[in-house]
Amino acid sequence: MQDHPYPVPGPPPGSFSQQTDPRAGIEEAVAGLDDLDALPLAEHVERFDAVHTELTVALSSIDKV
Repeated sequence: MQDHPYPVPGPPPGSFSQQTDPRAGIEEAVAGLDDLDALPLAEHVERFDAVHTELTVALSSIDKV
């Protein structure tokens, strides 16, 4: 039985794990840029994409969105 008679936006309940402190996830994501200057330029986009994904997850967990 559903709680809502119609679909609601957002991920399915229980589809992500809750962090105790989202700031740890943000700090970890930003740390992924620390050695960026040592990487070849061609690998920067991949690193930025990975950091963006980690930040999106960490920031969305703040409001349980």
